[in-house]
Amino acid sequence: MTESLPPILIESLSVTYGDHLVLDGLSLSVPAGSVTALLGGNGAGKSTTLSALLGFVKASAGTVAVCGIDPAGTPDEARRQIAYLPENVALYEHLTAVENAQYLLALSGANKDRAAIVAAFAAAGLQERAWDQRLGAFSKGMRQKVAIAVAMLREVPVLLLDEPTSGLDPRATADFNALVLSVRERGTAILMVTHDLLSAAEIADRICFLEAGRIAEDVKAPEATGPGAERFDVRALHARFAVAREKLAA
Repeated sequence: MTESLPPILIESLSVTYGDHLVLDGLSLSVPAGSVTALLGGNGAGKSTTLSALLGFVKASAGTVAVCGIDPAGTPDEARRQIAYLPENVALYEHLTAVENAQYLLALSGANKDRAAIVAAFAAAGLQERAWDQRLGAFSKGMRQKVAIAVAMLREVPVLLLDEPTSGLDPRATADFNALVLSVRERGTAILMVTHDLLSAAEIADRICFLEAGRIAEDVKAPEATGPGAERFDVRALHARFAVAREKLAA
């Protein structure tokens, strides 16, 4: 990674699909050891932003860098720096949870022993009785926990999360939030795409609201808060986002 650049850097990025402008001069950076939440409605450009970082779409204008690497030019090299957790997790139903983790980690060159894998499962809130069960009988929430654990075990500089708490109950969401914060503490740059403002307010250092392919609002958490204090005023954020949407729509 180029030392002077943040692990995630997007500058004046525009992406078009046919005649439709999806991202319109988007600029966003995520420093090491921080969590940025990207919120927005359907069609705002959240998924396209992730696709650009993963090298699946090319820019019409602007630049994208992952640890100083252009993902469109050298996608394999860029993806080696990324752990990605999609909203709809694709796992192997005929394999157990442990076997899924072993196989997926081996594919990425991040082999881990069973002890490390089950420790990650426990941290993600997956019950011990499920560790050696085949995935065919798993609920969506249980599958999500397996995928979360695998993503965390990658130990790479960038973590991309797409609706990561979808399908999780409140207890599992709390476990997930604690896991993300532990990953942040080891210096990972985390970009979380979500519809859930409450979840974002729990763990994000910065919340950006994406509307019509541009950042409409960019709010940073206070650097210091007292015991029990909320890091973000969620009601105020709702109000600011509504005003920003109205301005962009005008």
